[in-house]
Amino acid sequence: MADAKQLVTDLFKSNGILIPEHRMKLFDHFLQEEQNLAILYQLSKNQEQLMANWKTEERIAEILHQPIRIPNATVGKPYAAPFDFEQYGWNDLIAFRIEGLEALGLAYSAENNQITGVPTQSGDLEFSVYFKVEGQPEDAPFHQKDLLLIINPDPKSLWKNLESDKNDPYWKEDEVTLFSPLGDRHLLVSSKRGRSHANVGSFREDDFAFKELPNGWNVVVVSDGAGSAKLARKGSALACAGVVNYFQEPAAVESMAEFDDLVQQHASQTGEDTLKNLNHFVYNNLGKAAFQVHKQLESFAKAQDITLKDLSSTLIFTLFKKYDVGYALLSFGVGDCPIAVLSKDVTEVTLMNWIDVGEFGGGTRFITMPEIFQNEKFSTRFGFKLLDDFSYLFMMSDGIYDPKFVVEASLPDIAKWQEFLADLKGQNEDKAVVELSTTNPDIEAQLSRWMDFWSPGNHDDRTLAIVF
Repeated sequence: MADAKQLVTDLFKSNGILIPEHRMKLFDHFLQEEQNLAILYQLSKNQEQLMANWKTEERIAEILHQPIRIPNATVGKPYAAPFDFEQYGWNDLIAFRIEGLEALGLAYSAENNQITGVPTQSGDLEFSVYFKVEGQPEDAPFHQKDLLLIINPDPKSLWKNLESDKNDPYWKEDEVTLFSPLGDRHLLVSSKRGRSHANVGSFREDDFAFKELPNGWNVVVVSDGAGSAKLARKGSALACAGVVNYFQEPAAVESMAEFDDLVQQHASQTGEDTLKNLNHFVYNNLGKAAFQVHKQLESFAKAQDITLKDLSSTLIFTLFKKYDVGYALLSFGVGDCPIAVLSKDVTEVTLMNWIDVGEFGGGTRFITMPEIFQNEKFSTRFGFKLLDDFSYLFMMSDGIYDPKFVVEASLPDIAKWQEFLADLKGQNEDKAVVELSTTNPDIEAQLSRWMDFWSPGNHDDRTLAIVF
């Protein structure tokens, strides 16, 4: 009664009616009259309904203005993000539906409170939650809350693939992938123009060459032309061809034949002198090849009236031959391109060269630098190994080494090479598989696809040679 009396008192007061003290008994009697009691009851109910309606409107407004952040997505990449009504405090929703996700390639799962799918378009896009809250009648209209979902474009789609100038006198194909027998083994090799070059229509600077040589020898060469050198594409091509040509010259063929006796002596004696003789042979013969390549680049630069620096290129090459006692592998390397041999059971790795790297960059050396031939470390650029057998011989440019091994310290780690093999076998983001089998008819196409792997910040030319 007290609440009802106060309600009427406040109502009268708001209308300019004040109840004096001597009218209080009359006022009390007025409130007790049946017709007025009915009105008071309705007033009370209306007041309660009004308050309930306000709380409902306030709750709707609260949800509509509540900030909800949805994790960003990327076009073409599987997406799964929480969208949990309980977490947002939306337990009082009595009905809801979500619209607009299907057009983005996504869907909402009420079972696990997630938005999942593979986004099909990029941009600052919206989807909508339509809802009703407790207190609303069943036939009330749904309220719409728009939510922002930022879908980033596929990074690969941002790169252009402009053709290089085929009329350029030093033009070469943007990609070459080959599979070929090589001695008693097979070689799978691919060299691809990097995205940074394709984006501006410039040339592939990397190159490679290989050849079955007389007397059972085989040679594989990889060269990485320096991006800052205006004719590096020609420098790398000349360097690779120069190595192959050198080992086909009669004098080199005759000299390499002498290696057979040295191997037999070493296999039977395994003494210090025989190893010394072998290392001297490698230094002498491979050193002549490297120096001849340098002189050929020098002659070309002079004839074309350019600087030798314009042809700057790294150079690695490996010769291998099978003997009764195992495989002889000889190597030379200048620059930041590694050569590695994996044991037959892939439990050990043998590095055939060390790579030129600088603490702050710029540490790479090139076959065009005269000083490498006078440097006291020149003799350490050669490698010799006699192995019972091997599973894979890998040679690569830094376009492969940088994204896949990152740092030089990873190269002696067999676990990193096992990861690299697993990557080739399909354990990668693109599920790109290279089946390293001599009977695989799609092996070239598979490697070509694998070479397109995405690695943020690594968009240089890529060359990978695998002997298996």
